[in-house]
Amino acid sequence: MRIGIASGKGGTGKTTIATNLALTLAREGQKVRYLDCDVEEPNGHLFLKPEIIRSRKVSVPVPQVDREKCNGCGECGRICQFSAIICLNRKVLTFPELCHGCGGCLLVCPKEALSEVPREVGVVEEGRGGGIEFVQGRLRIGEAMAPPLIREVKRPLPGEGWAIIDAPPGTSCPVVESLKGVDSVLLVTEPTPFGFYDLTLAVEVVEELRIPFAVFLNRCDVAKEEEEME
Repeated sequence: MRIGIASGKGGTGKTTIATNLALTLAREGQKVRYLDCDVEEPNGHLFLKPEIIRSRKVSVPVPQVDREKCNGCGECGRICQFSAIICLNRKVLTFPELCHGCGGCLLVCPKEALSEVPREVGVVEEGRGGGIEFVQGRLRIGEAMAPPLIREVKRPLPGEGWAIIDAPPGTSCPVVESLKGVDSVLLVTEPTPFGFYDLTLAVEVVEELRIPFAVFLNRCDVAKEEEEME
């Protein structure tokens, strides 16, 4: 069973719920793997305190131009939807930090003037803690491309037992990548105007992905405290 734990905003207690769910299942004798896909700010390790056994670097392929072969036709720039490679005055410029590593530019180059070189985006760390298999990703500082690293955190997902996937907050591409392939999603929210608004956005995302979901209302005492302050 693969359960994604997500939230429309940060600070709702998503990781607290995810790690406690993993610990509860492990204490009941279940096989559990916890995957921290919040690769920009992974903090599940603060709760589970795992012993990291191995670490591996993750890279994405980015284009490199052979100036002697390139004729400046611009086909590579026309196919790239992310402006990671452009052609100006018949000169090709690359922006590796924008590249998604799809390889489309190599396929359309008529002169075979492009090749791929690896660009490191982060690391994946694996270990154990509290009877739980632990996996987390750490995105390289300044790196904007989280989805390739998230895919590596999730590879391979266990075929048996439980996988608790702690997604990043929000509703952007890293969240979508984290929730791909899960059986159900638990959306963690709080009883505040911001919490409700961001929950509606998160619901729209999981409905678009056609994933069954439930809502966990956390920090219920927050609204009461605000009323008392007023």
